Amino acid sequence: MNLLSQLSLSAKTHKDKPAFIFEGKETSYGELDVLISKFAAGLQKLGVKKGDHLALVLGNSPYFVISLYGAMRAGATVIPINPIYTPDEIGYILNNGDVKTIVTLDVLLPLFEKMNDVLPLAEHIISCETPPSDAGSGLDVSALSISTKLKSFTSLLATSVSEPEEVIQSEEDVAVILYTSGTTGKPKGAMLTHKNLYSNAKDVGSYLKMNDADKVVATLPMFHVFCLTVSLNAPLISGATLLIVPRFSSAEVFKLIKTYEATVFAGVPTMYNFLLQHEAGDANDLQSLRLCISGGASMPVALLKGFEQKFKVVISEGYGLSEASPVTCFNPLDRPRKAGSIGTNILNVENKVVNELGEEVPPGQVGELIVKGPNVMKGYYKMPEETTHTIRDGWLYTGDLATMDEEGYFTIVDRKKDMVLVGGYNVYPREVEEVLYNHPGVVEVAVVGVPDPNQGEAVKCFVVLKDQSLTEEGLKAYCREHLAKYKVPSSIEFLEELPKNTTGKILRRALKDQVLQK
Repeated sequence: MNLLSQLSLSAKTHKDKPAFIFEGKETSYGELDVLISKFAAGLQKLGVKKGDHLALVLGNSPYFVISLYGAMRAGATVIPINPIYTPDEIGYILNNGDVKTIVTLDVLLPLFEKMNDVLPLAEHIISCETPPSDAGSGLDVSALSISTKLKSFTSLLATSVSEPEEVIQSEEDVAVILYTSGTTGKPKGAMLTHKNLYSNAKDVGSYLKMNDADKVVATLPMFHVFCLTVSLNAPLISGATLLIVPRFSSAEVFKLIKTYEATVFAGVPTMYNFLLQHEAGDANDLQSLRLCISGGASMPVALLKGFEQKFKVVISEGYGLSEASPVTCFNPLDRPRKAGSIGTNILNVENKVVNELGEEVPPGQVGELIVKGPNVMKGYYKMPEETTHTIRDGWLYTGDLATMDEEGYFTIVDRKKDMVLVGGYNVYPREVEEVLYNHPGVVEVAVVGVPDPNQGEAVKCFVVLKDQSLTEEGLKAYCREHLAKYKVPSSIEFLEELPKNTTGKILRRALKDQVLQK
């Protein structure tokens, strides 16, 4: 069994049920299955063979869903790419990933025109039409030098047979290559097999009790592994309905949840913060939700409690990473949720906390979180040394520092690489951030380590204020009340907003680079 066979089963069982709703239009499971097959057949007609690499440079839309499963049904390996990346960033992934076929929006064609001379492997560019209001129709395609490579998504479907040639695929074949965000050095391509993706989607769906009555808000970026498994794969193999949101907007999310009586919402902490700060939001807007899921970054406890108090829903926090397809831990639904914890092992996955020698440490002690299970990647694409360093004796070394309590609940302390060493003392940015998030005048905060001639490193804070009358010295005094002296920030800088990636995760690395470049 894999995602494709399970989706076909969903199509037979729920033929007339909506698989997804996008901008008010419903597409049934039966219709989706036909579209996937037609796209697969169209790719095969173009010469796409088993193992060929196909990139999706798309946002949240039916195009993404159909292309993802259609490409896999044709035997291709899919490489999702953030459509707002720069030409250099996209070009690196396309070349490093040996991409032969690209599926993208017509509004992005000028970007690929600029990159044409550095894309020798790209044989086909499949263009997805956008509405005229999105400026997709004003482009003279025939004038582009890439016009010989262009194919229309709509035409491809219209001229394809409904049944593609069957491709025999092993569970160990690579289904998707996900490029990590590359906070240090170039992005690495995590190779996820059919087994990796299916096992995690099945286990997450089972753990979260997803079923055909669920309506899941898909507002996380589909090219990101969090959405891919939790808001796309798991719901579809469970027979649920996706409510596809093109881009996150607090007003749109509130409206969608209320209109369709959504039951599951998954987001990153920043999304929850935006919803909490939204002036028009109230508890009635979210009363249909049975489950709120947070991941992608640690959620400040003050934010979690503030959101739950206002909207009368419980947020269950989990943990994952691209290399693990991604979910490894989740707060159980049948036992008390622990605020600040990422929960316990999900089905079929084992987590443990180890020291520098790889030895498990006692409960409560900080160490590196490592993971084992059927969800762990095959390795990094064309990077055998990195693979050997990251996967040892079957265990995936996450690079995250964590603790485990006596009941098996894990808590992320911080990224190993983000820890600040002040005069020989370890300072975990999250600990300082948690204190400042408790201040009523603070909206967002990020902490980084910066060079210091006396202490080696010093703690620097970047803060977005709700109360503009607050001063740097006032916040330092507040920190001194709650933190040991060496953990108190040496400087606090106020910003109008913090840099974030497309999932809403705050980019500490960008802030640190900004300091170092001054």
